[in-house]
Amino acid sequence: MSIAAADPAAAAAESQGGPRRGGGYRRYATGKVLGSLGSLVFMLVVNFFLFRVLPGDPARTLGRGRLRTAEQIEEFNETYGLNQSTSEQFFTFLKNTVNGDLGYSILYRGPVSEVLADRLWPTLLLVGTSTLLAALIGVWMGVRSGWERGGRFDKFSTGSSLTLYSMPEWWLGLVLIMVFAVGPGPLPGLFPTGGLHSVGVEPGTLEGVLDTAWHLTLPVITLTLAYLADYALIMRGSLIDEIGSDYLTTARAKGLRDHAVRNKHAVPNALLPTTTVAALNFGFVVGGAITIETIFSIPGLGLLTYEALEVPDFWLLQGVFLLSSAGVILANLAINLVYGWLDPRVRA
Repeated sequence: MSIAAADPAAAAAESQGGPRRGGGYRRYATGKVLGSLGSLVFMLVVNFFLFRVLPGDPARTLGRGRLRTAEQIEEFNETYGLNQSTSEQFFTFLKNTVNGDLGYSILYRGPVSEVLADRLWPTLLLVGTSTLLAALIGVWMGVRSGWERGGRFDKFSTGSSLTLYSMPEWWLGLVLIMVFAVGPGPLPGLFPTGGLHSVGVEPGTLEGVLDTAWHLTLPVITLTLAYLADYALIMRGSLIDEIGSDYLTTARAKGLRDHAVRNKHAVPNALLPTTTVAALNFGFVVGGAITIETIFSIPGLGLLTYEALEVPDFWLLQGVFLLSSAGVILANLAINLVYGWLDPRVRA
């Protein structure tokens, strides 16, 4: 006779996941980590072959017309390993990526890893700030409109957020530049039209920090308004699904006030889908906002991608793609691990 059969209490505890909770989470986490590693490997394969299937001769394209003789083309191919077979190039690419060598940028005449490191901070500052603001404001709007469904605030917030969501980001940015940077008619502009710093301002000083915030005001507002509907509508829908739940009826029966029922019981459960959106958006931070950074001339990964596409700089594009994809995969892994820890139903 087994121990579980001899001890009904132990069997019941085991069936409820009591003693095995830690082991269950470890298996869940291990599976998610292995799945993310598989996604990273698949992404590396796609990252390599994606830029090898482009038409044309890479030497002539990257040389931008300067490589005219056969000797110059041969030297270029040998320098960048283009004279190797595809399999040799692939294994060299994997080895160099593991060692942190992402190649050499033709456009910036330097290692791709250094170029990406220089451009990462402006994108983190821009997209990270706008994502945080959009999450905070959007969740507040979603909670209020969902709890008071059909009211004036619900109709106004839902309509305005959908309107902003339907606007192209670049068009909204141009409107804000026209109104607040250039100035309508005789009114002067309040903010810079682009850039990250003013000429002659030291970025590391207090004046430099305030100057950077001044330059980022319009880009951050543009992305915040564009992302707002993601959080507001998802939070609203999640809260509406929770309103009719039995545990809220029980909470009201205990005598809790309406705002306590909403804030202590309904909102925490409704936040789970919104947390997923926030985590994925933070993952997309490393990819940058290509259109916004291009319009406002923000020297981040988005503008870097646009510049690399114009050349095209294959190794720089590979580096941006690798960084963006890895950021999304790691953000997805993080939110899956948090979900599994907070909600045992996810592990099942």
